[in-house]
Amino acid sequence: MKRDYWIYGGMGVVALVGIWVLFVGLPRWYPSEGVPTPTNVASGKTTDDELVAATLFYISDDGMGLVGFERRLVQHADPAVQGRIILEAQLAEPPASLLSPIPPGTELRAFYLSDQDAFVDLSAEVTLGHSGGSLEELFTVYAIVNAVTTNIPAINAVQILVDGKEVDTLVGHVDLQHPLELNMQWAADPDTDATQSSPIDQTDQL
Repeated sequence: MKRDYWIYGGMGVVALVGIWVLFVGLPRWYPSEGVPTPTNVASGKTTDDELVAATLFYISDDGMGLVGFERRLVQHADPAVQGRIILEAQLAEPPASLLSPIPPGTELRAFYLSDQDAFVDLSAEVTLGHSGGSLEELFTVYAIVNAVTTNIPAINAVQILVDGKEVDTLVGHVDLQHPLELNMQWAADPDTDATQSSPIDQTDQL
């Protein structure tokens, strides 16, 4: 009888030790894998609202080409939002030493994407206020096209609309009936000193 008592008592002790190891000891030695640590949470944050270098395009001093000009703009993960930020900066007042290729008063009415093409809807001032020259029209068109395609790799081509409608041209020279791809023919070579940078660190939060 006493032997049975000791056998059952020993089994009870073993059971208690096993329960303690299972529910107390192991959790201490092996932390739960399902709960992310603060490091994992922090590494997953987006880069929205950080600043990124963007190249905009303006008319050179001699009036014979476009030059790239670096500005710091707010970064957004959504290409459609980023496109609007870039174009609003391109349409804004140019740096003091350069001329804007965009007619004064031109506003961005809408910017949207279809696959890898962007559609830029500008106000009527882009045509009504234009000087009308063929070279000037090239500068206007490709300042917009290049600003978008240079800074947003996900976009391959840009089609310009006016007041929400497709147009043949702005002032009779450049065909706008289809999306246009990046074209640096009228821009200074980015590997030369012709590409200018701001004399001061400009921060634009458009």
